[in-house]
Amino acid sequence: MSNEPIQVSIRILDKEYRIACAPHEQEGLRESARLLDSKMREIRKTGRVIGTDRIAVMAALNLAHELCQLQRSRSVDGAEIDPRLILLQERVAEALAAEPALDASGERV
Repeated sequence: MSNEPIQVSIRILDKEYRIACAPHEQEGLRESARLLDSKMREIRKTGRVIGTDRIAVMAALNLAHELCQLQRSRSVDGAEIDPRLILLQERVAEALAAEPALDASGERV
């Protein structure tokens, strides 16, 4: 598969954009465009933000905030998992140490 950039048409708030991307990134680009379009339409529907530029900035801020929250929650989850993994590793090491050693034929040494 070629990595030569291709032109992809996306539509955001009824305006078409042509974006160059690698072929394997095409679906991700389209998915991102759909998400951005959806966020921008939500913001426009409230009527409190006027102007495409301002709507785009608000959508970007909302998406960035969601990303930060997701990253923060994953780091908290990771911090909770690490001590449990360490404890599990210690238990496995203890269990292996308590087992009698076996030779290649399966006999106790």
